[in-house]
Amino acid sequence: MSIELGKFNTLQVVKTVDFGLYLDGDDQGEILLPSRYVPEGVEVGEWLEVFLYLDSEERLIATTLTPFVQVGEFACLEVSWVNEFGAFLNWGLMKDLFVPFREQKMKMQVGKKYVIHAHLDEESYRIVGSAKVERYLSTEEPTYQSGDEVDILIWQKTDLGFKAIIDNQFGGLLYDSEIFQTLYTGDKLKAYIKQVRPDGKIDLILQKPGLEKVGDFSQTLLQYIKDQGGSTPFNDKSDADDIYATFGVSKKTFKKAVGDLYKKRLIVINPGGLKLV
Repeated sequence: MSIELGKFNTLQVVKTVDFGLYLDGDDQGEILLPSRYVPEGVEVGEWLEVFLYLDSEERLIATTLTPFVQVGEFACLEVSWVNEFGAFLNWGLMKDLFVPFREQKMKMQVGKKYVIHAHLDEESYRIVGSAKVERYLSTEEPTYQSGDEVDILIWQKTDLGFKAIIDNQFGGLLYDSEIFQTLYTGDKLKAYIKQVRPDGKIDLILQKPGLEKVGDFSQTLLQYIKDQGGSTPFNDKSDADDIYATFGVSKKTFKKAVGDLYKKRLIVINPGGLKLV
C-alpha cells in the first residue's frame, strides 16, 4: 500500500487515543486523525476514507473534511493572508494552501480569488498552488468528439471570450458571440465540445451543438432574462442572426421557447422585448 499526499486515501484504524485515531500509513508510519474529524462509532480495524496533508509542523495528518482542491486539480480560491514568502489561500482545511511568489502571475491580494493548480513541490514535498495554470494543462491530444458533455472551470476573460479548464485537464475557449449567460472566473458548469481543432485547441459551447430542444432552451432563455435584470430587448421580431449570435439557436426555436414561457405565464411580451412576470 502506498499513500498519496494531497489526495483521499482509504486507511485502516490501528489505535484510539484521547485526541483522535491513528491510521495505518504503511511505510509512513501511523497517521493521526484528530478527534474533531473522527466519525461517531468508529472502532479499531475499520477503514476510513481520509484526505492527507501536512500540518503546520510539516507532519503528515489526516482529515475527513473535503478540501476545495486536491493535488493534480484546478480550483478558484480566495487569498486569506500574505507574508514575505507568498500568499495563503483558503482551501477548506485548517492550514491554508501556500502559493509562493514565484508561482504567482501577479502579486496576490487578500480577499481576491485566483484560479490555481495544486501540486507537490519536488524540493520540499509540500502541497503548494500555482497561478501559472498553462504550465499544468495537458499537452496530450484530446479525444473528445463534437457534442461531448464536459465539466469546465471558467479561468479568465480574453478578447475572444472566456478561457476554461476542461475536466481538470485541458484548456478550452468559449467565444463571446456564443455565450448567452453571465460568467465569472471560478464558475463551474457543464459545457459541450464544439470542435477540436487540428492543432489540438478546443472550442466550447454552452448548448449542445445541433440540439435545439424547446424545453431545454426555454430554461436557458428564462435564466438569461433573469441574468439581464428581468427583461431583454429580444422578442419574436428580433433578427435571426442576432438570436443565433447570442443564443446559438435558430429563430424558430427561439420563438417556440418564447411561446412556451408565455403560456406558462413566466414572461410577458411587449414591443420593447420580453419581461419576467
